[in-house]
Amino acid sequence: MTKLSSREFNQDVGRAKRAAEAGPVIITDRGKPAYVLVTYDAYRALAQAAPSILDLLDQHGAGETEFEAPALASGSLKPASFA
Repeated sequence: MTKLSSREFNQDVGRAKRAAEAGPVIITDRGKPAYVLVTYDAYRALAQAAPSILDLLDQHGAGETEFEAPALASGSLKPASFA
C-alpha cells in the first residue's frame, strides 16, 4: 500500500494514479491518514460487496427485536410556531 502526503499528492497526481493501479493509496494530512485513492473498478467492487440497508433490514432468521424508545426529558419539546 502506498502512502503519500497531501503535498506529494498535489505535486504529482499522476504518480498517485499509477500507484492506485496496484492498490489503495493513503493520502495523509499532517501525518494522519485522511483519504484513500482507489481505481473506479476497485471502488465498484467494494460498493457491491457491502450489504445495502435493505439487505440489513431484511435479515431472515434474525427474529423479532424488542425496541423501547427512551423517554424524552420534560420540556424538551416545544409546540410548532407558524407565525
